[in-house]
Amino acid sequence: MKIWVIVPAYNEEQSLAGLLQEVKKEGVSVLAIDDGSIDNTHIVAEKWADIALHNIKNLGKGISLRKAISHLLQETDFDYIITMDGDGQHSVDDLPKFLQAARDGAFFVVGNRMEDPKGMPKTRIVTNRFMSWLISKISQQSIPDSQCGYRLIKREILEKIIIKTKKYEIESEMLIKAARLNYNIQSIPIKSIYFKNLRSKINPFVDTVRFIRFLYRLHNARF
Repeated sequence: MKIWVIVPAYNEEQSLAGLLQEVKKEGVSVLAIDDGSIDNTHIVAEKWADIALHNIKNLGKGISLRKAISHLLQETDFDYIITMDGDGQHSVDDLPKFLQAARDGAFFVVGNRMEDPKGMPKTRIVTNRFMSWLISKISQQSIPDSQCGYRLIKREILEKIIIKTKKYEIESEMLIKAARLNYNIQSIPIKSIYFKNLRSKINPFVDTVRFIRFLYRLHNARF
């Protein structure tokens, strides 16, 4: 079974090297994509990742993931991808849970931090619970942490859906489109990791508004 871990990163030179090294110890391949960082993230990615991609300017998480997924679909043979953030908020200790889910034949697995959202800002907790409730209603499946970017996705899903979003809406878009194709979406508990000195790249208000607009545009779309 071939599994690729995709790590989008923006200005993460301090945390990325350690993350990539730890991930590769689990026996999986790693693609790191630098989203136009102004530090040395791209140099770290080129040194430690099996495949390193680079955006010449900051384009957003959605575009970075789309580029990485498209590259793997066109250039490699694989069974699953696992997506992880490059800022240290996703623990490699939880990676074996996703690998086991792949061995069990899962189609789509999302990390769930909401059982114990330790350290998560209250505004994020409220926003996450609201979005997860709404996505669950739309998908007609229980997805307790729909905004978590730590996830396992089978290749056949990626081959069937067309991803269009550019920013953080990509997390919701992939869930909704997979659910529309009647794929089962599972959740597994993972650690909630937040650093006091880490500035989130997500703006709860701006991204919630963007999320609502995305749902409106998606309402009549099929795939």
